[in-house]
Amino acid sequence: MAPRTLPLLLSLLGEKDLSGSQDPTKVYVELLARHMDSGVIEMGHEAEHAFAAGYEGPRAVRTWQERMRILERLGFIRARRAANQDFKYVLLVHPTAVVQQLRATGKVSDDWWNTYRARQLATKEATYETRTSAVEERKVITMPTKRAAK
Repeated sequence: MAPRTLPLLLSLLGEKDLSGSQDPTKVYVELLARHMDSGVIEMGHEAEHAFAAGYEGPRAVRTWQERMRILERLGFIRARRAANQDFKYVLLVHPTAVVQQLRATGKVSDDWWNTYRARQLATKEATYETRTSAVEERKVITMPTKRAAK
């Protein structure tokens, strides 16, 4: 399921300060459409992904790969290589974690950040802090307890 802040995420991805002249938004949407709950995608043929993202012709795969590298550099995805495929396994990193990292490194403007946070509140989408806290709580609950020595 796509986050309710998706339009803002796409506008951020499309900013020239982050992506330069190579807009990776179509590739990101195509990846979102392919993942099932875990955020992990076992990629098929790169030409198929390139076409689904709107790239055709002799440079389609190369263009798609360039956009994938931008998503990887920005932290939106993590990829693993297998055989001759640079992007065989792709993990979609949760957008709140990516945005938090980009904000911490000064790559997100105050205006965009304030708008993003307001949208999170309006849609009741979990913030980075809420998600981190929930993960920590799960760790505490699921940690095995030590048995008393006999």
